[in-house]
Amino acid sequence: MKLLKDVADAQKKSAKDLPSFNVGDTVRVHFRIVEGEKERIQVFEGVVIGRKGGEGPHAQFTVRRVAFGEGVERVFPLHSPRVEKVQVVREGRVRRAKLYFLRERSGKAARLKAKGRSEKATEKSESGK
Repeated sequence: MKLLKDVADAQKKSAKDLPSFNVGDTVRVHFRIVEGEKERIQVFEGVVIGRKGGEGPHAQFTVRRVAFGEGVERVFPLHSPRVEKVQVVREGRVRRAKLYFLRERSGKAARLKAKGRSEKATEKSESGK
């Protein structure tokens, strides 16, 4: 049992390699694609509608985007070596753990509110005036 845990821990990425992101955030996932002998990086940008597995070795997150009027969802393993990097584009303010209700919505109804600026940022802007 310890051997299995050791192998799983060796595969995990360090905390500095992964940004902290939550459900509702818009992220840009750089994913390594292998086509024959060639290898390239494809970017998939969308809203995180679910996370599973916490920060463990089997953790996954689901990203949804609308491409050409059609909803596309993709599940990425968090610690996969094929996931090059994850960039947080925008933080969303949500009150749910899973945002599956976005599947039935389209257009403006599918928008999420952005998180407000942090208190430190507002303090700095007020003190600078």
